[in-house]
Amino acid sequence: MATKPYKEFSPNWYTEESPKGSYRAIFKWGDPKAYKIPKENLYKMVKELFKMTDEDFVRQENELGLEKVEYNIPPTLSAAHIAALTAIVGEKNASQTDYDRLSVAYGQTMLDLMRMRKKIIENLPDIVLYPENKEQIIKIVDYCNANLIPLYVYGGGSSVTRGPECMKNGVSLDMRRNFNKVIEFNEKNQTITVQAGMMGPALEKILNNATTNELKAKQPYSCGHFPQSFEYSSVGGWVVTRGAGQNSTYYGKIEDIVLSQEYATPIGYIKTDNTPRKATGPDIDQIMMGSEGTFGILTHVTLRLFKWQPQNHVKYSYMFKTWDDAMNACREVMQGEFGMPSVFRVSDQEETQMMMRMYGITDSPLDKLLQFRGYKEMEKCLLLGFTDGEKKFGKNVAKNIGKIAHKHGGMSLTGVVTTSWEHGRFSDPYMRDNLQDFNIIIDTLECSVNWDNMEQVHLDVRKYCKSRPNTIVTTHISHMYPQGGNLYFIFITPEKDIAEFRKYHSGLLDAIQQSGAAISHHHGIGKFFAPWLEGFMGEKQYDIIKVLKQHFDPNGVMNPGGTLGFDLKPEEKHFKK
Repeated sequence: MATKPYKEFSPNWYTEESPKGSYRAIFKWGDPKAYKIPKENLYKMVKELFKMTDEDFVRQENELGLEKVEYNIPPTLSAAHIAALTAIVGEKNASQTDYDRLSVAYGQTMLDLMRMRKKIIENLPDIVLYPENKEQIIKIVDYCNANLIPLYVYGGGSSVTRGPECMKNGVSLDMRRNFNKVIEFNEKNQTITVQAGMMGPALEKILNNATTNELKAKQPYSCGHFPQSFEYSSVGGWVVTRGAGQNSTYYGKIEDIVLSQEYATPIGYIKTDNTPRKATGPDIDQIMMGSEGTFGILTHVTLRLFKWQPQNHVKYSYMFKTWDDAMNACREVMQGEFGMPSVFRVSDQEETQMMMRMYGITDSPLDKLLQFRGYKEMEKCLLLGFTDGEKKFGKNVAKNIGKIAHKHGGMSLTGVVTTSWEHGRFSDPYMRDNLQDFNIIIDTLECSVNWDNMEQVHLDVRKYCKSRPNTIVTTHISHMYPQGGNLYFIFITPEKDIAEFRKYHSGLLDAIQQSGAAISHHHGIGKFFAPWLEGFMGEKQYDIIKVLKQHFDPNGVMNPGGTLGFDLKPEEKHFKK
């Protein structure tokens, strides 16, 4: 993932493989051997905005995480409990090593990365178990419930909400190693049932090659779910957090793709039916999705499938003169009733400027043409995407998008810009680690809004973001509906103090809540966002969630310590003023 050599000063970016057994091997994004460094013009932009010089990048800071993971934190569980739990899965599937315990303790929020770089080790499980089948999981849940042992689950590891963190120690189930298999493929129903530890890339590879592998299908398929954390996320994680992929405008969020689920809970095993629609009272599947391990352990999930037809992609991109023009065009497309695009993403003024630098458009002939036609710096906004589905359907959707874009002053940039974005859609997060080596942090927050308050939310949240000096704040809408969409904020700022980061992050969530937006569109809630949940839902609605928790987990052993706001003190909660 190397970029072109810098013409001028080049920082000492870390481009080696993360040492095995090191802190960096845990907190680094994705493939241990992969990396991505900023292009030279983006590096210059960072220096300019943050008032930094080349001297600030002469050498890396000493918090690179290259040391072997070592600490002296003994388990809190008794030897008898450790032996009993180990017996359920077998010795080869149980671990108490320093590395394994830490590897499932933290996720991928900036707080997690900052703590690991500073060797702040807390909230560890006493033992990590790697179950092989649902019978073992049922036994573990029963044992932990009977003995009041906290039980947590670790899926792909991409949580940005402190979802898997073991606040009260106990047991963590790491689903990746063994619990990742296809259980059933039904081509007639166009469904697949998998174990919850199945990783996104593995599932998509199986489906794309369905005609040549053990599925013996008549055609290739796709799950249609591609979050930016795709290579670092599991099917179970998608479901329990109500996640969304970048193609969700066409395929839907995960709650639209899930057909049925199975859970091991303290009150027994639950399996929902797999009929496509029903009118049989409140939907248990919708109740269980989003529960984040607080009701039980998701073991199996049945997903709807889609035909894989990459040859039918129709790519497009348009530049608009203003953010208002871009939003109005997007709303008209979403309400046009001619079909939905697959990827449909519009960037605000600041993100557009950064994308032009990232993808090499700045100072190119295209940039000069945009300037000539009156598309001004820090005013113009980029929309890009593509269609999926049947060939004529996709062409018709793209044609209508073009008509609406031109109506609102959009200039076609063809599909070239979209192709550049596709090449980086899953690799851009690799840039985060190299920037943080020099105490520049990148983190995200996202929210769900309606069209009629979208601009006000955008203004309010950006105003808070910019209250901190020397901060880049980019925003895009990447999941859209006839009634609204999400606003996804990315903030980049120099920071190495954990307390300052937490204060800023908390203020951002306050700003989102006060603006009237939903505090999460697809990242989930975990323990990080939990203090804001009741304030968003309302007391009476949140009482329903508490009753469900009491029903499924009367002893409070499932993911305790603040997930979804359970067992938080009243003074820890945030409410809308």
